[in-house]
Amino acid sequence: MQFADAGGRLRLVLPALAAVAMATAAAAHNVTEGDAGYIQEIWGVHLVPFLYLGAKHMVTGYDHILFLLGVVFFLYRMKEVGLYVSLFALGHSATMLAGVWFGWGVNAYIVDAVIGLSVVYKALDNLGAYQRWFGVQPDTRAATLIFGFVHGTGLATKILQYDIAPDGLLPNLLAFNLGVEIGQLLALAVILIVMGWWRKSPRFMAQAYTANVVMMSMGFILMGYQITGYFVA
Repeated sequence: MQFADAGGRLRLVLPALAAVAMATAAAAHNVTEGDAGYIQEIWGVHLVPFLYLGAKHMVTGYDHILFLLGVVFFLYRMKEVGLYVSLFALGHSATMLAGVWFGWGVNAYIVDAVIGLSVVYKALDNLGAYQRWFGVQPDTRAATLIFGFVHGTGLATKILQYDIAPDGLLPNLLAFNLGVEIGQLLALAVILIVMGWWRKSPRFMAQAYTANVVMMSMGFILMGYQITGYFVA
């Protein structure tokens, strides 16, 4: 029976890892060619398009979604969900806006590798690894805020590559950031619906272990891709 369970889990894990491996063919904070061309060509205030681009980035940003999933994985009270998601949004918004406004450039491969590390960190946290290995529990709120800063820096680094016109820059950035938060709420709603259904299963806790191992593996794949890109580029 144990071998059957292991085989079933393996059949679930391998397709997920293969999907992420293929997904990493694009950079974690990549902007599509069409969107990049639009950003470079426009001039002035364009609130609705930037709102859309921000929401699109969040919904399609698998690195953000993975980290967000890890953050809320074992949160059962909406008050706690709201707190942690707000901390992530605060960190993400602060460094994205400041990074673009002040032109803080960071190597995209390095920051995206750290973003992959954030997924690994949270999966290990969910697995209780730090308590077993070191006998301590890191401050999860501080970690969520700090990694929010990193995720925002990754997005700012990518946006800076497309030389957004200075005319209307601040309103456009604020609209983009609002779109990111709207996209985050949409992604969070889907995650919470799925998690609420999943938690009703009597096998949730057993499956949760495998899910977090898969999540950790995805984070390592993201890290490996970005580190390789750093040395190859």
